[in-house]
Amino acid sequence: MSDRATFRVWRGDSSGGQFRDYATKISEGMVVLDAIHQIQSESASDLAVRWNCKAGKCGSCSAEINGMPKLMCMTRLNSLDLSQPVTVEPMRAFPLLRDLVTNVSSNFRAKLKLKKFTPRAADSPDGTWRMQQTDVDRIQEFRKCIECFLCQDVCHVLRDHHKHEEFVGPRFFVYAAALEMHPLDTEDRTAQLKEAGGIGYCNITKCCTTVCPENITITDNAIIPLKERVVDRFYDPLHALVRLVRGKRNDPAGT
Repeated sequence: MSDRATFRVWRGDSSGGQFRDYATKISEGMVVLDAIHQIQSESASDLAVRWNCKAGKCGSCSAEINGMPKLMCMTRLNSLDLSQPVTVEPMRAFPLLRDLVTNVSSNFRAKLKLKKFTPRAADSPDGTWRMQQTDVDRIQEFRKCIECFLCQDVCHVLRDHHKHEEFVGPRFFVYAAALEMHPLDTEDRTAQLKEAGGIGYCNITKCCTTVCPENITITDNAIIPLKERVVDRFYDPLHALVRLVRGKRNDPAGT
């Protein structure tokens, strides 16, 4: 590894901006966030960047590194081609605030569209519940999400078509799956996923799964099962026939 590298960092705000090159000294074991902090201390003290834990667990330092959504704290410099400038820019799917910081508040509004966890009554005299370990294991994967929103950033529905208010995105399909598959939950979110969630917009390209730093199998384990529930409920011809027959039974006059 060379002892110096150039980082092409986006500088600007919602009114406009440009990339600026910063050369800095690097050493073994450094990650992109280390380099950004070093640039801040050396030559760009006003560079805005969001970070917190520097351990890949808070999800704060999401950015696009050489065009790929990644966590800056988990992207080691020895994994990059340092013979060329390393491009660091903010997530493109969200409104820019300044430099590498974006406004991700649409994600928190999306979460409010889904019903909260509502457990059934306790089934034991001591006020606790009993669950099978297999049911616990099924949803445990979804609990690993750190809300870095990289999956949201790479999703074409948000990134290219800007349907932030119509489509909750892969992160919140993971959230919904964790609730829908929870053995204690009593809510039915199928209609919400279809309407407010906009799950029909997803065409399962698996790009969200590819960028997840926690290796959650978002598409296969969360989105596809939820889409199947929506299809079964609203588009299956047999279910439609059953609903029609039930409707006529409940209303013999056909009104």
